Amino acid sequence: QVQLVESGGGMVQAGGPLRLSCSASGTIFRINSMAWYRQVPRKERELVATISSDSRTNYADSVKARFTISRDIAKKTVYLQMNDLKPEDTAVYYCYVNNVRGYDYWGQGTQVTVSS
Repeated sequence: QVQLVESGGGMVQAGGPLRLSCSASGTIFRINSMAWYRQVPRKERELVATISSDSRTNYADSVKARFTISRDIAKKTVYLQMNDLKPEDTAVYYCYVNNVRGYDYWGQGTQVTVSS
C-alpha cells in the first residue's frame, strides 16, 4: 500500500544543480530513516545520503559538501539537493524509507545525467 515516487531528475551540465524529491503515498507508521541511493549499470547500488529520525545526516565521501539531504516528515517527503554536479554523478537515483518496525520501501528511481 506504500509507494515512493521520485521526481526532479534530468540532464544538467557539469557544475549545475538539481533537486530530487521523493514523496510517499499510503501509510508509513513512524518513519525512522530516509535515504538516497544511486546505481549505474553493472555496479552495486550505492548509498549516497541518509537522514535519521533525530535528523543526523551522513554522506558518501564522493558527495560530501556538494549534496544535502533533508526531509519533511509531515509531508512524508525526502529531498536531495545536488550542487556542483560532476559526470561521475550520473546514475539512477533511488529513494528509500525505513519505519520503526524495520520495514523498507523503495522508489522506482529517477535518472540523473551530467554532461561535461
